Amino acid sequence: MTSTLQPASTSEAVKRPGRWLALGVLVLAVLLVAVDATVLGLATPYISEDLKPTGTQLLWIGDVYSFVIAGLLVSMGSLGDRIGRKRILLVGATAFGAISVLNAYATTPEMMIVARALLGVAGATLMPATLALIRNLFHDPRERSLAVGIWGATASAGTAVGPIVGGFLLEHFWWGSVFLINLPVMAVLVLVGIRLLPESRTANPGPWDLVSVVLSLVGMIGIVYAVKEAAAHGFAWSTLAAGLLGAAALWGFVRRQLRLPAPLLDMRLFAHRGFSGAVLADLLTILGLSGLVFFLSQYLQLVQGRRPFEAGLAELPAAIGAVVAGLVAGRAARRFSVRVVVSGGLAAIGLALAALTVIGQSTGYPLLGAALLVVGVGAGFSFTVTADVILSSVPKEQAGSASAVSETAYELGAALGIAVLGSIVTGVYRDFTGPAGTPDAAHESLGGAVEAAAGMPAHTAATMLDAARTAFVDGLALAAGVGAAVLLAAAVAAWFLLRGQRLESGGTEHP
Repeated sequence: MTSTLQPASTSEAVKRPGRWLALGVLVLAVLLVAVDATVLGLATPYISEDLKPTGTQLLWIGDVYSFVIAGLLVSMGSLGDRIGRKRILLVGATAFGAISVLNAYATTPEMMIVARALLGVAGATLMPATLALIRNLFHDPRERSLAVGIWGATASAGTAVGPIVGGFLLEHFWWGSVFLINLPVMAVLVLVGIRLLPESRTANPGPWDLVSVVLSLVGMIGIVYAVKEAAAHGFAWSTLAAGLLGAAALWGFVRRQLRLPAPLLDMRLFAHRGFSGAVLADLLTILGLSGLVFFLSQYLQLVQGRRPFEAGLAELPAAIGAVVAGLVAGRAARRFSVRVVVSGGLAAIGLALAALTVIGQSTGYPLLGAALLVVGVGAGFSFTVTADVILSSVPKEQAGSASAVSETAYELGAALGIAVLGSIVTGVYRDFTGPAGTPDAAHESLGGAVEAAAGMPAHTAATMLDAARTAFVDGLALAAGVGAAVLLAAAVAAWFLLRGQRLESGGTEHP
């Protein structure tokens, strides 16, 4: 296959001094996003109790961030290529911290949904900029693999730090405090980043096309919304209209990119099989995982009765496995091949999810912990190597756009996963049969059932909670089975699409 890359220039071959310190600043941005994503799941029972959202509103709180960020990532990645990746990263980090305060002090479900949407706008600036700056900081392929591994390991570490710190805060303060932990991280990132991060941008990039921005946003939100509504409520005219509008907007976006002399996204990137295969693997992996992960914290707290801090510790094996695997993934891919590592990682996740189909209310921690560890190891190998493949498949001038495509796949997968798998859990849960006097709020969410039980006679409350928890676990097991099927299908697809793909060993940059 013909590469889209040119040999590294002499100036590129020079290793930039201070690049590892700069990487330390970049991973703070990753930590910021990862912590925020994990604490939301942990705080969900408390948000349910305080704000009293309906089941649909609860899903919106969980996935509107992904809706917005998926629609804006390509646009923001392209904007960073034009105005400067350092600049957009620092502006986005500042906004992310400020909007986290709005999340913390939300007083209604509607306000929380709006706050999460605004956080998506800010978050869309962060992840593409971090990966693009890594591409421009590290020109040696082996160093870049290690840097990407550290980048991925930090995201995984954030998924561990978030629940543990969040659990501690939830036990001692109100639920909004879990969002305020973003502020000190943001402050360090901005103050240190101003001094350490190099600015980089594309030479002569052309104008930032606002029509393309609107088409991308409308298209992504329309498609994801249609899938979400169809999964939750079946097909309706409004759902079909949203899907058709989204598809038409995306079709218009692609057509426009092919005609523009300076497109927001160079569609020719997808002609590179390694690039397309890595993006597809990321999308399917997150789709299979996200819906399950969203409900896992609720299972640990509301079904098994664990305290928030204990629930955070219970999820630690996944992060540990991902950190360790991420740091050695590049070396493993060079020794065994890209497709062996990526497909093997995806298959491992699929088998771990399959093991969770036997989950019950009293399932012991050894099964849960082992499954989470395998999920973490598989994700660490897969995500690190696919990120490396995506970065090395494009010229450094297009690093922002390529990184944005990678992150769009991630966020689109998250939104679809929460929409589809989350709707499976919610659909099974809503059909539970409670004793006479069970309020409608108990059928909206498990958090609502726990709250309603507090005002019911002890025997009736116990009967209702047992039925509600059984239905919730049944839905979770079904979602795990669907997720397992998706991951195993992704493993097969990656095996064929990544055939012959290699990570560079050094010298010139030829994928």
